[in-house]
Amino acid sequence: MKRCAPRRQHGAATIEFALMLMLGLIPLLMFTFSGVMIMAAQQTLATASAEGARASLRYASANERRVAACTAARRSMQWLLQFSSQEPDCSAGGSGAIVVSPLAACSGLASAQCVTVTVSYDYAAHPFLPGTGTLYGWVMGDPIRSSAVAQLDLGSN
Repeated sequence: MKRCAPRRQHGAATIEFALMLMLGLIPLLMFTFSGVMIMAAQQTLATASAEGARASLRYASANERRVAACTAARRSMQWLLQFSSQEPDCSAGGSGAIVVSPLAACSGLASAQCVTVTVSYDYAAHPFLPGTGTLYGWVMGDPIRSSAVAQLDLGSN
């Protein structure tokens, strides 16, 4: 009776485990990590737009309100701006990643003025992990955005 030599099978399980780890578990962990980072970016944008809208309530002139809103939003989303190497100019109410609208009449309320603070992050252009920009680009399409509106009751002058 002839027995198969078990020495030929040495290391096969180790190689199979290594392949499963590289081809299965690591991509799954990377996909999960980038998803969590996208959720953190969305939360940061929501906070930044709310902080910007809140800051616009503190100053008297329209230009000071816009600059304060942009500065507060920039401060709240600093880690995203540093990661994407963006530096919005707040001297005119922001540009690019942070846009603060000029004072405008609120819809449905003639005695109030509204300021809208819109912040965005383009994940396709600046993915947290290389290669995931295209993957998430199919799902998300547009940049991640958040907006907040501050209503200024200026009273009757």
